[in-house]
Amino acid sequence: MSKFIFPAPELLGAPVKGSTSLFPVARIFCVGRNYEAHAKEMGVAVDKEAPFYFTKSPFSYIASGSDVAYPPGTSNYHYEMELVVAIGKPAFRVSKEQALDCVYGYACGLDMTRRDLQLTAREQRRPWDLGKDFEESSVMSVIVPVKDVGHPSKGSIELRVNGEVKQSSDLSLLIHNVAAIITHLSQFYHLQSGDLIYTGTPEGVGPVVAGDRIEGSIEGVGTIALQVTSPE
Repeated sequence: MSKFIFPAPELLGAPVKGSTSLFPVARIFCVGRNYEAHAKEMGVAVDKEAPFYFTKSPFSYIASGSDVAYPPGTSNYHYEMELVVAIGKPAFRVSKEQALDCVYGYACGLDMTRRDLQLTAREQRRPWDLGKDFEESSVMSVIVPVKDVGHPSKGSIELRVNGEVKQSSDLSLLIHNVAAIITHLSQFYHLQSGDLIYTGTPEGVGPVVAGDRIEGSIEGVGTIALQVTSPE
């Protein structure tokens, strides 16, 4: 007899380069305002002392190359290109010297956003959930293990819409680097294997509409793509 009153949702898994096994998607942590130029375009100041976070449900995950319907409740659907960190070992109150040891690998990510809902929530000093945490809003490429990619600290990060470059920056411009983010986040959470960290987006965010194709790349890490289709 099942211990659940109805079938439990299946654990989502992300593809891993060079493996037939999947990476189990657990929690999704997102770093906000982690490129100074993006913070300025959003009209906010950055905190260089400590990272700022919001979270997304694992059910927001969807693989690169997917078709995604323009989401409900918004008329201002935005892309945000990001480096994603995949956690492979537990981490709690780790030092910066220990932080990178818990990383399994890296991927390209798109933090898709209902910008109008996010900004309304921000103005009302309410959580960003409706603007950020919704189905198919956490797009991710194949995860590349550390043994194949190392720990990228510099290199181009770029996003194109219908072939036109919209975001172009460098990982070296992250305000809080990967080690600093993991160290800080692990002071508040027991990070576990399967957790993902979206490290923030550079300047150049903007809207897309049904029919648009989004493509992005991070030097040494890989590529990502998403096709926006008509609303359901």
